[in-house]
Amino acid sequence: MKLLAATITLLPLTVSSSLVPSPPQHIFSNPSCHKESTYKIPTTYESAILARRVLHLTPLGTLSTIFPHSHGSSQSTHPQPSTTEQRPANLAGMPIGLMDYISDCEPESGNPVILAINIATSFKNAAAGSNISLSLQWTPPYPPSSRIKSWNPFSSKKEKEAVPYSAANLPRFSLLGYLEKVEDSEDLRKCFTQAHPDAKYWLPGNRIHASEWVRLVVQGVYWIGGFGDRAYIGWIPVEEWRNVTVEEVGKTLLPGERKGWKEWSVDAFGEWGFEL
Repeated sequence: MKLLAATITLLPLTVSSSLVPSPPQHIFSNPSCHKESTYKIPTTYESAILARRVLHLTPLGTLSTIFPHSHGSSQSTHPQPSTTEQRPANLAGMPIGLMDYISDCEPESGNPVILAINIATSFKNAAAGSNISLSLQWTPPYPPSSRIKSWNPFSSKKEKEAVPYSAANLPRFSLLGYLEKVEDSEDLRKCFTQAHPDAKYWLPGNRIHASEWVRLVVQGVYWIGGFGDRAYIGWIPVEEWRNVTVEEVGKTLLPGERKGWKEWSVDAFGEWGFEL
């Protein structure tokens, strides 16, 4: 199935006609019946395109792994904890999530490419047999021109918001899979350093740390597109993730890619909704 529309946005097809907007009826799950929602909830394939767009535009992600139950013998081929790391002795089985550089350097497959520093905790855990996931969230480059409004009876002045948009209403997702080595090439180096110029100092063959290219081979996609009464929340079939084309990703827009977008708004006519 391929999407026929030239541009996907997170726009509802209809808006509430009431003069006073009601809060989202479903935040972290979809309604049991889509008829319960005033908005058109995107399909899993439309959500896959949006997720691939997020991957294309997002250079940072959180790699989650689990500390191994045993470091093994001194003869183990797995990287051993550094003595300067001061690792506690009771971490076995504990999860840890750490930021890492990623890049969409294999857009045909949808497998993100990572420059693995072998001494880093995420890659030591993965080498020791840990499962691994990569979590991403969409961060709009521009704040909305119109914000979700709320009245705070305890505030007498306008306070600066810590986050200038509703992060709960924006896409985020997690990719589950495994790491696979990628052969070094000039094209790969160029692609990755376009997103991360400082990474040139720890490319494979550098004098600082042993490093190598890896791809996260995607085997599962869990997606939260926003509030559940207007965005899909759930698993995206991996075949749909892989079938998304470069052209579809290029024609898609996410909220905040351009200036002038709005979150929910209540105007003089009582219309409430999301718009770009």
